[in-house]
Amino acid sequence: MVRRGLLSWISRVGILLVCLCCVVSVLYMLTCTPRSEDEQLLLPRANSPTGKEGYHAILQEQEEEHRNYIASLKKQIAQLKDELQQRSEQLKTVQGPYSESVGVAFDHGSPEKAQNDLIDFLHSQVNKAEVHNGIKVPTEYAAIPFDSFTLQKVYQLETGLTRHPEEKPVRKDKRDELAETLDVALDALNSPDEDGNSHRKVYTSADFIEGIYRTERDKGTLYELTFKGEKSQEFKRLVLFRPFGPIMKVKNERLNMAKVIMNIIVPLAKRADKFQQFMQNFREVCIRQDGRIHLTVVYFGKEQAQEVRSILENTSKAANFKNFTFIQLNEEFSRGKGLDVGARAWKGSNVLLFFCDVDIYFTAEFLNSCRINTQPGKRVFYPVLFSQYNPAIIYGHHDAIPSIDQQLVIKKDTGFWRDFGFGMTCQYRSDFINIGGFDLDIKGWGGEDVHLYRKYLHSNLIVIRTTVRGLVHLWHEKRCMDELTPEQYKMCMQSKAMNEASHGQLGMLVFRHEIEAHLRKQRVGIKKS
Repeated sequence: MVRRGLLSWISRVGILLVCLCCVVSVLYMLTCTPRSEDEQLLLPRANSPTGKEGYHAILQEQEEEHRNYIASLKKQIAQLKDELQQRSEQLKTVQGPYSESVGVAFDHGSPEKAQNDLIDFLHSQVNKAEVHNGIKVPTEYAAIPFDSFTLQKVYQLETGLTRHPEEKPVRKDKRDELAETLDVALDALNSPDEDGNSHRKVYTSADFIEGIYRTERDKGTLYELTFKGEKSQEFKRLVLFRPFGPIMKVKNERLNMAKVIMNIIVPLAKRADKFQQFMQNFREVCIRQDGRIHLTVVYFGKEQAQEVRSILENTSKAANFKNFTFIQLNEEFSRGKGLDVGARAWKGSNVLLFFCDVDIYFTAEFLNSCRINTQPGKRVFYPVLFSQYNPAIIYGHHDAIPSIDQQLVIKKDTGFWRDFGFGMTCQYRSDFINIGGFDLDIKGWGGEDVHLYRKYLHSNLIVIRTTVRGLVHLWHEKRCMDELTPEQYKMCMQSKAMNEASHGQLGMLVFRHEIEAHLRKQRVGIKKS
């Protein structure tokens, strides 16, 4: 019995030792077998080298992978260096003009330091602006007022072309500016506070009551937005500031206009006396001073046609001027048709066109502005001219009305900027043809210039719209014909009203009887005393 029990115990111990050896062998293989980069076991494949040769092949494969990885890292580092260099150049572009103009030098050798300097500059703009403290201003005219806005409307002092004291912003940049300001304010209100209060109110645009904003042109724009608070009669006010950065140089161009020919196109019907006045200025400015002008007159009808032609021929003989074209159309006057015909009649190379009216006075400086602000395939020029009031009203208290040269003074009592007019424009013939020209279905006065202006706005061309002191619309009595459409007639009457006099001068005319009665009472009172 004892022998049988001993044999049973020995067999069990043997089995246990065999199992232990198997476990140790497996652990040894798991620990010592070489691994690939992705942690998978590399087992010898059929027909592959074994022993030292196999391990040597594995090491070579891993070394190749490491080389590829290092090459990839080097490529990424090179790309990052290029990007850093580009950012550094951009910072230098910003820093250069600023350091030259203001005398503050940025560290060009360290992009990080330069960026910090730029951030410091933007913060300094806040400190210089009228944000935390008031700034002394010399007069009420120097004060910068705020405009106010709600979610839907802007209430503005400078009404622009729409003339609306309140409006839903038409310009996309203004809409985007105010929408961004509201978004930033809401983000600030809803960001976690220092106390970690998670039960506070979540603000939305419905809580916005009103905002005010104003711009200091050399510093930035200040915004103050008011929101409903958490309790009745409690409010939240957010003060934001958009600082303006230093001026950046974008281009430095040399413009040679010595050989740029301009074709001035004038549509005309009757009005020979006004054409005579126009040609006097043309002879002085275009022939004597400029010398790079071609004149195209498109005349409608037969009445006074010979008289207009004679004025042209007399000017040609007296000034030895041959660069003109006279086109006669025996049909009803259409400004758009006349300008279109004149533009397409040009047979030479691409030419700069100036669409002009017979009652326009211009200077040699304006002709250069016309050349400078146009570029074929790139830019068209829409100057805002100064429109003269009725001289009989302006100078009615004088002994005599001054000459035209003496009347050309830009003041609020002598005229106004005709920002609703788009008839006087400069563009190259190629751009005019490519854009489709005028809408020839429009007859008579008004409308054709706005359609052309909108075509350019809808194109990829840059439209330069600016006031020009050397372009003046001379006053003349305006007649609004019965043949005009209701829309054209309304535009004509509005233009007629604005052409007569300033608001104050028209008020003096309306209340002149009350003024005269007051003066009589004053004289009677003086006599009695």
